[in-house]
Amino acid sequence: MYRMENFKPDTFQPTRFESDHIIKLNGDDIPYHSVCEDNVFYNSEGKPIASIYSYSYFRSDIKDTRERPVIFAYNGGPGSSCMYVHAGFLGTRRITYGEPDRPTAFGPYEVIDNPNCLIDIADLVLIDPVGTGYGVLLDENEKKNFLGIEEDAEALLNFIESWLRRYNRMLSPKYLVGESYGCTRSANAAGMAATGGKNRGFGFGFDGIVMIGNTVTVGKYFARELTVEPSVLGFPTYAGVNWYHNHPSDQPVKEFVMEAKKFADTEYLLALYKGESLSEDEREHIIAKVCYYTGVSREYLIRHGLKIDDDNYRQEVLKTKGKAVSRYDGRMTRPLLEPEVDEVKKGLWDDATADRYDNYFYTAVTGDLLPYLDVKLDRNYISSARFYKDWNIETERGTTAEQLRNAMTRRPGTRVFFANGWFDLCTEFGYVFHTLDHAGLPKDRVYVKGYNSGHMIYIGEENIKELTDDIRKFILGEDPTKE
Repeated sequence: MYRMENFKPDTFQPTRFESDHIIKLNGDDIPYHSVCEDNVFYNSEGKPIASIYSYSYFRSDIKDTRERPVIFAYNGGPGSSCMYVHAGFLGTRRITYGEPDRPTAFGPYEVIDNPNCLIDIADLVLIDPVGTGYGVLLDENEKKNFLGIEEDAEALLNFIESWLRRYNRMLSPKYLVGESYGCTRSANAAGMAATGGKNRGFGFGFDGIVMIGNTVTVGKYFARELTVEPSVLGFPTYAGVNWYHNHPSDQPVKEFVMEAKKFADTEYLLALYKGESLSEDEREHIIAKVCYYTGVSREYLIRHGLKIDDDNYRQEVLKTKGKAVSRYDGRMTRPLLEPEVDEVKKGLWDDATADRYDNYFYTAVTGDLLPYLDVKLDRNYISSARFYKDWNIETERGTTAEQLRNAMTRRPGTRVFFANGWFDLCTEFGYVFHTLDHAGLPKDRVYVKGYNSGHMIYIGEENIKELTDDIRKFILGEDPTKE
């Protein structure tokens, strides 16, 4: 097995790159200073074992930063760099969006000064966790200290504490913005900040947490241990994707999805419980309703015992049009490879969102953002690493949702904003609803909003504006769900 990094660990030297820029936002020139640097972890002998890489943006005309918020942001995986949130919507430069279901994976690519950037109201810290992006694992024997739910969260907290002390920002309001597994990371880090890590306590908390593409559940890991029928949890998202492509109703998407959820929570759930004891009339009624809301065929439902599998759903909903929809964003499509074959079982699965956008984000980061920030680093930029096989999913502090509850109750005042796409078949909206119904979170400090988008809510010019406007409201202490 070879190393992904193109340097020898024993020659590792921490790096730091600084630059100054100006961005025009809402007619005002905003000056800012960037610092891109290694944040090194050492063992008991003083040997460097790993580094989190950070990209910090400071508004440089602010003299008193005590009340100026800091946003710490990252993607998920586990094993993903921050390139999506960095080049997608939070950085001072970002990609442009045309039609979300873009016809090609290749250029021309366009990277622009981000007119939606939040640097006017907050300083920004984008984070590549250990082994991702420019973050590195220098000692393979130290995997156990970084690759795991609790290990990853505690590493993040140690990084944040070091960063806050380095830049004298302990008094500043602190926010976490995580996408996908980044939500798991945020919940566990915030919980540990409140209750302590494995070997130490932490003396700070977070004013707010933004969850993009929720992975906070009452299960241990990505909801796979929930004793709830997955067909019911996924039903609102199936309805959203069907609404987008097949237009079964003139209702707005939220109204249609919530109507579908009500049906799933009552009639559909009961029908799945009753199984073969359903009368013929009851069975036909359920089949007709499920077909209407989700777009699957009668034959599919009969063949699957009235249940819907999310992998199969992606091939089923547009099967008559010869297309499959994306797991990450149900708006995006690709041709069915073999319409009559289970592509997942045959190992043929791919994803239209990743196919179209991975090139774009990677090119934007490595070809524009890093040179713009004057980062000259002779390392491979690892967009994502395959950490699943090594990831420790065991926890000593309860579920991810319980950690979030700890954060909100033991650090009174902490607010949480769940932002999820109606068309996200990766982290389906039903899991947000289930979390809110079972996690014991203080409801007066929880905000939830659905977007006409997928897993990466910001894909699309209207989407990015809506999301950043809502995060802006949240950071300013307002209700992000109010028009």
